[in-house]
Amino acid sequence: MPAEKPRTVLLTGAAGGLGTLMRELLPAHGYTLRLFDMVPIEGEPDAITADLGDREALRAAVTGVDAIIHLAGISLEASFDKILRANIEGTYNLYEAAREAGVRRVVFASSNHAVGFTQRPLPGDPLIPVETPRRPDTFYGLSKSFGEDLAQLYWDLHGVETVSVRIGSCFPEPTSVRMLSVWMSPADGARLFDAALTAENVGHTVVYGSSDNTRLWWDLTSARALGYEPQDDSEPYAAKLVAEHGELDPANPDHAHLGGHFCTNPPIWPH
Repeated sequence: MPAEKPRTVLLTGAAGGLGTLMRELLPAHGYTLRLFDMVPIEGEPDAITADLGDREALRAAVTGVDAIIHLAGISLEASFDKILRANIEGTYNLYEAAREAGVRRVVFASSNHAVGFTQRPLPGDPLIPVETPRRPDTFYGLSKSFGEDLAQLYWDLHGVETVSVRIGSCFPEPTSVRMLSVWMSPADGARLFDAALTAENVGHTVVYGSSDNTRLWWDLTSARALGYEPQDDSEPYAAKLVAEHGELDPANPDHAHLGGHFCTNPPIWPH
């Protein structure tokens, strides 16, 4: 566990959608960010531009940091070969660099798609526990299952602590009826990452990443145990989205599973 609040945090995937939001929000929580992405970041001349296959760049990136938030990788479906290089081998390379450098805390961006084929709860059903068996809905979801297991291995073998955050959808506002249940506001995302960086004795802890939504599908108990106190709820957006799209239909496979349309027609990584 960190002896005190980490100050310098490596943020991988810093040019991505979630990374861009966290670049803006995390410094207010007291962090100095070291940025890493495979593409240059406008206005950030000190950012490290490399991919996760560049082990020397990763070694340089982790040197002297107190913790890592690992957001880099492919965030949609892709061929297994692409997922293997970016999300599986890339995450292994990061953990090896962290181990060699003595970094003791990682926050790993897992995904709800690691359990995407889980049936979503109907009104009145219990919330989905974090211990639910993994049922990935894509090669992408499979890579997040691997990342969680890798995090457990590096805790058991090497004492590298990880909080694996099964992120729902982190956008300024929800854009679909499904997202009303899994949405995490950017401000709550920063609160959750802050809690994941500072909680003591996490070993390897898996949490769901969302706001405290009225239509919540999963159990936030393990996230709250870190000290996470979500402030936002998607419900103010519900009336407009339901009027446009209608309520979810349990008979529709896209609506019946936690992973939504990733289970039937996943969006494909464009690169």
